[in-house]
Amino acid sequence: MKELLSTPIFVMFLTLSTYIFAQYIQRKTKLVLLNPLLISMIIIMAVLIIFKIPLEDYQNGTSMITFFLTPSTIILAVPLYKKIELLKKHALPIFIGITVGTFVGMISIILLCKVFGISGNIALSLIPKSVTTPIGVEVSKQLGGIPAITISAIIITGIIGAILSPVICNICKIKHSVAIGLGIGTSAHALGTSKALEMGEVEGAMSGLSIGIAGLITVLLSPIILKIFNLIM
Repeated sequence: MKELLSTPIFVMFLTLSTYIFAQYIQRKTKLVLLNPLLISMIIIMAVLIIFKIPLEDYQNGTSMITFFLTPSTIILAVPLYKKIELLKKHALPIFIGITVGTFVGMISIILLCKVFGISGNIALSLIPKSVTTPIGVEVSKQLGGIPAITISAIIITGIIGAILSPVICNICKIKHSVAIGLGIGTSAHALGTSKALEMGEVEGAMSGLSIGIAGLITVLLSPIILKIFNLIM
């Protein structure tokens, strides 16, 4: 039985069926907090723990899904290409907004770590929490952080961003599609972008653009952030 549960076929079935089920729950309840990704993670973790399925077996079984992550990310450029004229029109505000958002995001983590007494490698690991995982891991290594903690922080940030971004936009009365997309992409990377695509084509395009630029800016600003971190901490 255990061998059957650890096979790639079962793992693929578990992953896909769980996500479809989670989407069904959100459509029926229409509750923002019931994000499909969050529900899927909880169910899958419960199954792995209850049936004692090794994490390595699950990772091997989902290798095909992981393989398609890169091309699916590249697909985000399609809505951006469709809105290229909008990008040219707002080029300067877009670049400034992403730069400021990225910088503030990293500085806020340093200040919060200072307030809550978090220091050392753990604090450094949290700095690149708002960029896509491959970039975040490399930045974490560069800063002297712990990649595993960085990955966890990135996932949690993305889920929270996907759940709360519509709520925050409503509370703050942010109506401009470009501003909404930039805010989500800069703060919540690809997971947030999936929500931005649901909100509209312009939001999705701007959010997808923000992922790449925010990642690049994070890499460039990392040495400066490290100096600020050493001064404050």
